[in-house]
Amino acid sequence: MRLLTRAHLRAASTPRAKRAADFDRAVAEFFMRIALEEAAKGLGRTSPNPAVGAVLVKGGRIIARGYHKKAGTAHAEVVALEAAGPRARGADLYTTLEPCDHYGRTGPCSQAIIDAGVRRVICGSSDPNPKVNGKGVARLKKAGVEVLTGVLQKDADQLNQPFFKVMTTGLPYVTLKAAVTLDGKLATATGDSRWVTGEAARHWVHQLRDKVDVILVGANTVRRDNPQLTTRLPGGGGKDPVRVVVDSHLRLKSTHTVFTQRSPARVILATLEDPQGAKARRFTRLGVEVWQMPSRQGQVALKALLGRVAQEGFNHVLVEGGAEIYGSFLRERLADSLALFLAPKLIGSQGLSWSGDLGVKLMANAFSLKDLTFQQLGEDLLLQARL
Repeated sequence: MRLLTRAHLRAASTPRAKRAADFDRAVAEFFMRIALEEAAKGLGRTSPNPAVGAVLVKGGRIIARGYHKKAGTAHAEVVALEAAGPRARGADLYTTLEPCDHYGRTGPCSQAIIDAGVRRVICGSSDPNPKVNGKGVARLKKAGVEVLTGVLQKDADQLNQPFFKVMTTGLPYVTLKAAVTLDGKLATATGDSRWVTGEAARHWVHQLRDKVDVILVGANTVRRDNPQLTTRLPGGGGKDPVRVVVDSHLRLKSTHTVFTQRSPARVILATLEDPQGAKARRFTRLGVEVWQMPSRQGQVALKALLGRVAQEGFNHVLVEGGAEIYGSFLRERLADSLALFLAPKLIGSQGLSWSGDLGVKLMANAFSLKDLTFQQLGEDLLLQARL
């Protein structure tokens, strides 16, 4: 639990002209961290919108808070304003993202803030959406609302990397997740892979699935592991992401668990085959969607598939195998981050390598990882990095 010191409280309630600039920043960062915690509650549920949190502060105390729960529902700022009611007048509003300034399924948050009489708005990230992109801040300033931007911007930007990527490139953010032995093997030579990692690592994966929009796997993974690709958290909580299976020639059987299990989440087959043909009908009669995609070297073109995923309103794709899929995403430079579990086990040279053929002939051309972090989960080590 974070404690707000008396000094922080005095700084938050003292007129701006009498405060030290560094003290202002400390107060702003304290409340922005709480807004970021609110925003994180919406991860995996707001696409195509960003995850946003907001906190209303008056006299150094939080009077209301809110987060965006789902596209089409009230934005975080409006949730907080409605919770505060008349108390919002003269308050400071901390929001993780620049307030929107356009009419969509809801009205502009910037106008709602002005109408509520908020005296000051403190923002984390700027919104790259061309419908916003500075317009929200401009409207607030024009109405006489004081605006402070860039507070904990790095943290706020990181929270919404998937949304930002879609807004700037038209493609979703892609995370590769793999569990391997210390010698880099996904499975034994016979294809056995249960289990590479322990329970703590698998629990972390289910928490990640709860926060992404889509899980993508190749046909070989479905054939070998027969996975559910669902989110299984204690107490039955969590949200199942959309499942996308890449099967270029529809050679999978329709009896695999991912196609037959009950789940509210969509199941999509990406293929080169005719979605109206006999092969496809085996799946469509089960409620599976069949997307016919362009070809790249005789296989589903992954970049085109990602573009279709973004058009469907999904921001974050989690790729969970197998080696051919991992290799294709890496070779085509389509992956943004890596979550690699290293288990304290050895299989040997006959095991199945996780990354596939990357075509690297010289060490100078090896794929580089940046911003590495390490975390121990049970006996396993989780390496996270940016590609």
